[in-house]
Amino acid sequence: MAGRLFRRLALGTGLALVTAIPLAAETLSDTLIQAYRTSPLLEQQRYLLRATDEDVAVAVAALRPTVSFQSSYGKTVTFTDRQRVRQTNPLDGVQTSINVGGRETTTIGALSLVLDYVLADGGQRHLRIGAAKEAVIGARFNLTQVEQQVLLDAVSAYLNLRLAVRLVDVRQTNVRLIDQQLSATQDRFEVGEVTRTDVAIAQSRLAAARSALAAARGQVDIARETYRLATGTLPGSTLADPPPPPALPPSVERAQQLALQIHPLVAAAQHDITALTILAEARAADRLPTVSLQANAGRQSPDTDSLNLSLRGTMPVYTGGQLPALQRQAIARAQAARGDLGNTSRQIVEGVGRAYAGLEVARAQITATQEGVRASELAFEGLREEATLGVRTTLDVLDAENDLLVARTDLLTAQSDAQLAVYQVLASIGLLTTEHLGLSVERYDPSIYYSAAATAPQDTTLRPSERGGRLDSVLRRFNRN
Repeated sequence: MAGRLFRRLALGTGLALVTAIPLAAETLSDTLIQAYRTSPLLEQQRYLLRATDEDVAVAVAALRPTVSFQSSYGKTVTFTDRQRVRQTNPLDGVQTSINVGGRETTTIGALSLVLDYVLADGGQRHLRIGAAKEAVIGARFNLTQVEQQVLLDAVSAYLNLRLAVRLVDVRQTNVRLIDQQLSATQDRFEVGEVTRTDVAIAQSRLAAARSALAAARGQVDIARETYRLATGTLPGSTLADPPPPPALPPSVERAQQLALQIHPLVAAAQHDITALTILAEARAADRLPTVSLQANAGRQSPDTDSLNLSLRGTMPVYTGGQLPALQRQAIARAQAARGDLGNTSRQIVEGVGRAYAGLEVARAQITATQEGVRASELAFEGLREEATLGVRTTLDVLDAENDLLVARTDLLTAQSDAQLAVYQVLASIGLLTTEHLGLSVERYDPSIYYSAAATAPQDTTLRPSERGGRLDSVLRRFNRN
């Protein structure tokens, strides 16, 4: 009996100790890592990048000979003309006339192995390889831009959820203060110091505060779903305070200059221009002579072997204007890409300036709202004391309490906006990446698949390396979640 009691006490103590251990708060770094690992958008862009890698393989394959197997089988039926022939019967010597005619059937079968190899084509195939490689590099920078957006969405979801939770705390404090004010007003009403109207006003404000609290809790639920959209899971615990913000360039002008140098959209546009310019050169090379080697080895029934080797040269003389049109089209696309780069550069400069302005506004609002909170707290405490002396009305106290609520809400919102603005500035420059933030996560390496695919191997299922396969398995596992 004593043993069982001791075991129950020990078990209860153990459970108490387990429940007493606080859960580790989820940090902003945890959120960013989770978003990076599980983002379906990133996974989509990685596979699109792989598809672009295969364009290099296609261009490389064009330099190689092609070998194909050909076979044919057929029957030829030959009909002869009908002729009237006189024929004598040897027994009775009687002559008769008959129609003579018929058909002949010939079966033909052939097997052959055909090799086709382009020896020279004016360099257009090599140019297309260069264009495909430039497109791959541009696609990698586009992947970096998608990574920035995924991380920025995760930061926004984290800070918005944290703000929603803190606003619920403020609303709860507001409900408690109004509830206390209602109790005090009822006590004063019982002794005849205030009227029933004062009690009704306090009751109305309390109902409104409870309604606002319910709405704030609803905003927490919405923010949690937004968090799940950004990271794939709901937060498992409370959210920790965000770390100190990353360092930023000292001025908006320096940040704009840096953005024009390193922003992934600028780099992607530059490589797109190079790729389109090379393609325009390849279109010009399409008008040059082409020399190809052809070989054919086969057997044809009945048992006839053949071997044919030929060198063939072709050069377009007149194509109805198609080749010049294609060349002009390629040149126009390259020029359009240059215009797009100029527009992209302007948008990036504007985005950096706008992000810096938002950061300065949020920081200024923090300073102003901090002063507002201190003033509202003093005003509320003073009005509440004056109300106990009968100098102020219940409505005056409730108005002061509402001013304090607004000031505290504005302060929390400004603080959250300032924290988010820092990461928006980083994203506008092009620095909101796992590498720059120093996140402890295994980064996707696009060169692994490229190295395996760019040589145009025969295998349809590429396994670049053990590390590349491990990354693929991680992507698939989180996608299922």
